[in-house]
Amino acid sequence: MHDLINALILGIIEGITEFLPISSTGHLLIAQHWLGTQSELFNVGIQAGAILAVTLIYRKRLWQLLTGFREPANRDYGLKLATAFGITAVLGLIASKLGLSLPDTVQPVAWALVLGALVMFWAEHKTELDAPETAITWKVAIAVGLAQVLAAVFPGTSRSAATIFAAMLLGTRNRGAATEFAFLVGIPTMYAASAYAFLKQFDSGAQENWSAFAVGFLASTVTAFIAVTWLLKYIQTHRFTGFAWYRIALGIALLALVPSGT
Repeated sequence: MHDLINALILGIIEGITEFLPISSTGHLLIAQHWLGTQSELFNVGIQAGAILAVTLIYRKRLWQLLTGFREPANRDYGLKLATAFGITAVLGLIASKLGLSLPDTVQPVAWALVLGALVMFWAEHKTELDAPETAITWKVAIAVGLAQVLAAVFPGTSRSAATIFAAMLLGTRNRGAATEFAFLVGIPTMYAASAYAFLKQFDSGAQENWSAFAVGFLASTVTAFIAVTWLLKYIQTHRFTGFAWYRIALGIALLALVPSGT
């Protein structure tokens, strides 16, 4: 029962934080510091639960892209999504083969939260100065792919924050357009990461608590659906600066309260 409660808590944390620009990996690392470390498969699995929620939210847009691929606008958008995903997949595999992995200490997360907040302030400032632009250029697509790799290597960066603000800084000044592209790229990325983690798990022969996995997956799916639905409405009338202030407050609190090296 204790394992199931922990899985529920971690699933809820993942669902809330995966698509808010506040770093799900960072929050999970902090939570597991007290609740106990989970397997890589569990962590990726609850991320897949959050991605399932986004798939459901964007199901009409995804269907439009699939069925309307012959239309130039849909084809162009789809190819840019594929390019961003391809960059992430190739560089992600290279990083994995090189043995690069997320550190398991809190201090790097704290610094990444603070530094990421400063980038968010900068991106919002540029958005205010420039004309609102909704187009996704090839430069934006490449930057989003690279940003996903950056977020995978540096905990606390936040995949959603890195991709959204990479798009905004490289020319997509409209928050809604940048967010949609970032979230759509995340769908194949996290499904692929989940499949890769499953294969590694079975190859290693390691045991997994599938009941806890199921609880975490379901909790993540439900809470992510609620969180993303709220976020998409929120950014229509608000800037991301509120999240930046939250990152700074959390980062400073962690630096002050958590001993160095833990």
